[in-house]
Amino acid sequence: MLRRLVLVCLALLLTGCGYNAMQRGDEGVKAAWSEVLNQYQRRADLIPNLVATVQGYAQQEQDILVRVTQARAKVGQVQVNADDAASLSAFQQAQGELSSALSRLLVVTENYPNLKSDQGFRDLQAQLEGTENRIAVARQRYIASVQEYNTLLRSFPQNLTAKIFGYEPKPNFSVENEAAIRTAPQVEFPKPAPQGG
Repeated sequence: MLRRLVLVCLALLLTGCGYNAMQRGDEGVKAAWSEVLNQYQRRADLIPNLVATVQGYAQQEQDILVRVTQARAKVGQVQVNADDAASLSAFQQAQGELSSALSRLLVVTENYPNLKSDQGFRDLQAQLEGTENRIAVARQRYIASVQEYNTLLRSFPQNLTAKIFGYEPKPNFSVENEAAIRTAPQVEFPKPAPQGG
């Protein structure tokens, strides 16, 4: 009788321990991370076609084309582990450099009306813009998954189960330059010319 009572008590304790919820949360974080990588890969796959298209029109912009190509190669070299904060930070930095290089490339294309009117370029540009939106959505979902998982690990009594089984909070995306976003941008409008009267 005492043995049954102990087993019933253990069963009741285990149902509220959160172990299964932690498994679901961990798998949810992994799935969300896979989607982030999938969208970044989609962007990386578009870049060679974009560079080749721009190269045909803008031979004198070789420096920017080289930067985009180098940034893409650097992204491919980063070995990312979403459970490691330093690895995630290096991945974010490489992706940020690629985003910056792509932005410069797209600004330069404004100087080439023939390129802007090329249907292939416009299609690639639209795909790249759509991919950037998908990346933002995938990152947002990943951030929410990590938040939910980390909250579960820190809640009682699940925090006890997490300690017993060695579950650790997962690192999340962070802002590259936090100080820059805390400072409001300075906006100055040109002063109107005095009107004679």
